[in-house]
Amino acid sequence: MMRSYAMSSSFGSVFKISTWGESHGAGVGVVIDGCPPRVPLTRELIQKELDRRRPGQSDIVTPRNEADSVEILSGVLDGLSLGTPIALSVRNKDQRPTAYDEMQHTYRPSHADYCYDAKYGIRAWAGGGRASARETIGRVAAGAVARAVVQALHPQVEVLAWVQQVHSIVCPTPADQVSAAVVEGNIVRTADPATAEEMAAAIRSARSAGDSLGGVVACTVRNCPVGLGDPVFDKLEATLAHAMLSIPACKGFEVGSGFSAPLYKGSEHNDAFYMEGERVRTRTNNSGGIQGGISNGEAINMRLAFKPTATLMIEQETVNDQHQAATLRGKGRHDACVLPRAVPVVESMVWLVLCDHLLRQRAQNAGL
Repeated sequence: MMRSYAMSSSFGSVFKISTWGESHGAGVGVVIDGCPPRVPLTRELIQKELDRRRPGQSDIVTPRNEADSVEILSGVLDGLSLGTPIALSVRNKDQRPTAYDEMQHTYRPSHADYCYDAKYGIRAWAGGGRASARETIGRVAAGAVARAVVQALHPQVEVLAWVQQVHSIVCPTPADQVSAAVVEGNIVRTADPATAEEMAAAIRSARSAGDSLGGVVACTVRNCPVGLGDPVFDKLEATLAHAMLSIPACKGFEVGSGFSAPLYKGSEHNDAFYMEGERVRTRTNNSGGIQGGISNGEAINMRLAFKPTATLMIEQETVNDQHQAATLRGKGRHDACVLPRAVPVVESMVWLVLCDHLLRQRAQNAGL
């Protein structure tokens, strides 16, 4: 039976991206529409962020050997954006689809295999196709462009994510004390070197057992302009939630006090205003930098919960595409914990949201 479904792979309103490609296809990439002209852009700027996301960085991530070398196909001339669509492409060099032969007809528990088959009647079974984390290459490449746009208009804006928790191990560093140098200085990308060693040991232990671990990535936006976000349906936190929950393996999102808010009384939770020179500030930040769906200039603090990697190197009970009972042991190359490589993906999605809302704000208030 013919199906009329179409898969949505686009995100954004004014600054819009469309990612493409499968995990073990010829390549992956992104088309960006709505980037303003004359923004300084180079291949090196984009490649720097892709290098943070790529596989094979350490012994606690997937050993797939990919350089993830980006090629700018359109939209940039002499280091400046043209204002026309920007196409970015990354070739897959280390495809091993035969490693997934057993999964061609057998569904991996908690992966997208069954749902893709049920929805479309066909799926790219090697590596999960579009359900693979390799799809996020396009997001990270586009996020680098979005960052360039935002910082061209507001150079003080900083987006910083880090691994706050792996399984039951929690990094104690407060958001306002997290340093990019510390985060990038350890293979887990957490904000405390001692905790990084514990987390890395736990990930290695899970990998040795053929198992996997989940955890939490935290992210803060510093020096965000006031006024980003729209009332009602396009609140800034609503768009951030959309962006974060679209990341593979992300199962939960909170901003500010989040799920701890019910533990407060209103008198404890309200962020009192005060004046700091010409600037309106809040004495606390339980709102997480967003009130009424609009940024208030304080740090935007958020947390994302990631599930353990679904593909395991131990035998699991499942069914096949004939709906018969089966067992499956994972093959191929997989992260035992996605968190270290999820950090640049989270940052990229935040840059995309900020860029889109910033350009929307400028368009809405043009001439005022």
